[in-house]
Amino acid sequence: MLFVIHDTFITYVLEKAYIAKNTYESPTKKLQAIIKSFVQVFDLYKPHISVFYQENVYLKSNYEELIKAKRDQFKNIILETIREGKASGEFRHDLSDEITSMAILGMVNWTYKWYRKSGEKSIDEIGDLYVDLIMRSIVNE
Repeated sequence: MLFVIHDTFITYVLEKAYIAKNTYESPTKKLQAIIKSFVQVFDLYKPHISVFYQENVYLKSNYEELIKAKRDQFKNIILETIREGKASGEFRHDLSDEITSMAILGMVNWTYKWYRKSGEKSIDEIGDLYVDLIMRSIVNE
């Protein structure tokens, strides 16, 4: 059951990431779309995500491997986008690809802990804020 719960929300972000990857030429536009859809998952699937993180210690190892594979796919799309952005000159060259990717994942993933639908900001506003924070940090000006 935990695998199914996780697969529901990871499939959503993966599908959206592939759409962004295949829709936009610009790494900046790709990353913005990936971040926005990634943030959306916490509004759409917050109960799923909360249950998964609270109970994932009970996950069987064969399911852990399947989950890791999908998470790695998502992480690699972000990593590839960062690398594309650096190669095209859109993103700063002085930043580590891996650390930048993990910082984005870590920042956005933590949203499940504090996001409330009834909170001060809507999920779209939060997504815009993350995009602004991240892009201002990595875009080459």
